[in-house]
Amino acid sequence: MACCLIGCGSNQGARREQLDRAIELLGVMPGITMRAVSRHRETRPIGGPPDQDPFLNGACLIDTELWPHELLGVLSAVENTLHRDRTERWGPRTLDLDILLYDQLVLDNEVVDGSALTIPHPRMTTRRFVLEPAVEIAPGLLHPLSRCSLSDLLDNISQAHLHVAIVGAPGSGAAAVAGAVADATLARLVQAPAVLPWRKRAGLPDGGNPDAAWSAALSACARPLEISTWPDDPHGTVADYWLGSHLVAAEDTLSPMALGRYTAEHTAVTAKTVTPHVAILLRASPETLAERAAAQDIPVADLVRLQDRLLARLRCGKQAGDRVPHAVVVVAADDLSRAIDEAIAAVEAAG
Repeated sequence: MACCLIGCGSNQGARREQLDRAIELLGVMPGITMRAVSRHRETRPIGGPPDQDPFLNGACLIDTELWPHELLGVLSAVENTLHRDRTERWGPRTLDLDILLYDQLVLDNEVVDGSALTIPHPRMTTRRFVLEPAVEIAPGLLHPLSRCSLSDLLDNISQAHLHVAIVGAPGSGAAAVAGAVADATLARLVQAPAVLPWRKRAGLPDGGNPDAAWSAALSACARPLEISTWPDDPHGTVADYWLGSHLVAAEDTLSPMALGRYTAEHTAVTAKTVTPHVAILLRASPETLAERAAAQDIPVADLVRLQDRLLARLRCGKQAGDRVPHAVVVVAADDLSRAIDEAIAAVEAAG
C-alpha cells in the first residue's frame, strides 16, 4: 500500500457539493482506502484568465494498491463522472484532482499510455492553497525532493520577507524574469552586480587571477543578501541569481586546490546571507541557450551541463551540505513570456 496525498479544487458550479462527492467516490474505488480529508478553503485564483471566481481547495490522504498511472486514471474517471469542465490551463474548472505525493516516489514527466505524470506535483512547494489543507491532515509527511515535512514547507513560504532566487545558466533569461516578478509582486529587485568568471576557455577578464576573480564576484553578490541588513517589509526580495550557482560554476573553472579554497570561502560567506526560500530554475533548450548567450562566446555544451548540474544541486544539495532553498520550481524558459507568467504565479501562490 502506498500513502498518497491528493489535491482537490473547484471554482465552478456547486463547488462544495462537487468536492464532497469527489471524495466520496474516490473513497469507494477498488484499491483505495480514505485516511483523512481536510476542510475546504476558499482561495483566490492564481494565474490563468482574469475575473475567475474564487476556488474551494482541499486535500485528502489515501492508501492505495494502485500504481501511479492507475491512480491517475481513477482520478480522471471521478472527474469525468462529475462532468469535469476545464477548457484552458489555470482556467475555471468544475473539478480538479491532482496527485501531489505518492509515498517517496519521484517521477519526471513519465509517459504511460499517453498520460504524462510528474510526482511530486511540480508546483506544490510554493502553493499555499495546496500546503494549508495538506498540513491540516498530514503535517509530518515528507516531500521527497526538498526532504522537508509539509509543515516545514508551509512555514518556508510564510516568511515575513520572502527571498526568491531566479536561477539559470547564461541565456536562460534570469534577469528578465526576475525583473518581471519583482514588478508584479512589488518586491525588492536584486541584480547580480558581478559577472561570474567561469568561462574557462575564454580566460578571465584582463588576465586576472582566478582565485581573486571568483572571490570578488562572490563578495559583490553576497553583499545585498546579508542577514544583518535584511529588510522586514512584507514585499519580499527577488534576486536574479543564487549564490549556490557560483559554486557549481566554479567547479568547471578552478583547479582542485583553488576550488578547495574557494569552497571554504563560499561556505563562510553564504553563512552570513539569507538562503532563498524559493528558487525558480529556468530550464531552456540548447538552441535557446546558444542563441541568447551567443555574445558571451560560451560553448552550448557547457551551458547545458551547467543547467543540468544546477538542477541536480538544487534537488540534492541538502545532502551535500549546501544552503539550498526548500521550495524549487522548474520553469520552461524557451518562451520567455510564458516563463514570466509561470514564475509570477509561483510567487503569488505563496502569498
